[in-house]
Amino acid sequence: MAIKFQYNKTSRQQLEKQLQIRERALPTLQSKETALRMEVKKAKKEVEKLDTELEKQIMSYEKMVGLWTEFDPSLVKVKDVNLSKKKIAGVSIPILNRVEFETKRFSIFNRPKWFLDGIHMLELLAEIGIRRDFNAIKLERLEYARKKTTQKVNLFEKVQIPGYQEAILKIKRYLEDEENLSKSSQKIMRAHQEKRKEEEGW
Repeated sequence: MAIKFQYNKTSRQQLEKQLQIRERALPTLQSKETALRMEVKKAKKEVEKLDTELEKQIMSYEKMVGLWTEFDPSLVKVKDVNLSKKKIAGVSIPILNRVEFETKRFSIFNRPKWFLDGIHMLELLAEIGIRRDFNAIKLERLEYARKKTTQKVNLFEKVQIPGYQEAILKIKRYLEDEENLSKSSQKIMRAHQEKRKEEEGW
């Protein structure tokens, strides 16, 4: 990234101000990146755990596959999903508090005995699935925020801070050279004037 500047003290002061802002912000950004990295790791583990749990639950009901053909899945539906929001390292994340189900009324006498267990199993599977999806959304948001923060850290660390430092150094050298040239030309002028005075004095 080419930093635009002019070879004067005002430009140097502006660059120094910009450099200070970035140098102060960098540790905060690095801390945020570390926190997000840890949260991403946790969220990944949670998604994997819920995937395993869902698979385990489905496998345990496979023996009853024949019975499920008799079951009426319209008896159970998700009534409400209770959510809240939480900020993790400055990122707003949806949090699933509870899943509420609604069960249609039915006659226990006209249905097989295991229907109540079936309803409970369906609710359990649905809740695990919903929790898994919410954790996947959380993971996605955290991962996106982490990538953005890493990009900003890299931009500051590898591009902008060295760029500003280099520009300030160039201005500093230019101004020093200009000052040295000015002093040298003054010495030369003084020497010429003294020489002229000496010549005139003769």
